[in-house]
Amino acid sequence: MEKFKVWTEKLNAWFGENHALRDVSINVKENDVTAIIGPSGCGKSTFIRCLNRMHELVPGARSTGRVFLDASDIYAKSVDPVTIRRRVGMVFQKPNPFPTMSVYDNVAAGLKLNGLRNREKLDRAVKRSLELAFLWDEVKLDLDKPGTSLSGGQQQRLCIARALAVEPEVILMDEPCSALDPVATAKIEELIASLKTQYTVVIVTHNMQQAARVSDNTAFLYLGQLIEYGATTQLFENPKEELTERYITGKFG
Repeated sequence: MEKFKVWTEKLNAWFGENHALRDVSINVKENDVTAIIGPSGCGKSTFIRCLNRMHELVPGARSTGRVFLDASDIYAKSVDPVTIRRRVGMVFQKPNPFPTMSVYDNVAAGLKLNGLRNREKLDRAVKRSLELAFLWDEVKLDLDKPGTSLSGGQQQRLCIARALAVEPEVILMDEPCSALDPVATAKIEELIASLKTQYTVVIVTHNMQQAARVSDNTAFLYLGQLIEYGATTQLFENPKEELTERYITGKFG
């Protein structure tokens, strides 16, 4: 039986008067990569920010509907959003290592924030996270150098390592390759494929070839609405909706 890790029921989101998401219901399977595609401004980033309660941090933003993580409603009054953000990590479009911190401290930052002080445990966690992010061999001799001294692609993998260090269950990626060159992009895509053995991954991408390469399932959003959602191969090769077909064949977007 398929197990869903995250799912939404009639999710709506606003920025002030702007109704950015309209009744979006999506089931995200555990240990799968789910891609969210659609033209700019269709609600992709807003959708994933609702999955870890980052949407509400924007002044004037609100949402209705329900979001479940392992069958628990993450918007229930008793739920601490900080706990949700620990369980559901986020990697942003532009690599954003903490500028004043070393490579090591960038990865350890979340653990220290959570109260971990034991150097041996921190060392283990930093090494494990950098290995998971395919970065250890490249930086193991430079752990005390600033995170910002790395190349763009390495910085993005450092940010992924930082997200992995606190051992989330879900990783959200908001166009993680849009600022990277093709070589760095290929490394991130390889990394995404390896992460799904241990994590559930949701990736927003404007690059349809990337969605086709890395994801198991794809959701197509348009003007805040979910137009189609299904297995990636089916959605790209035999879309059910005419609008999906027009978008993936480049007739608009």
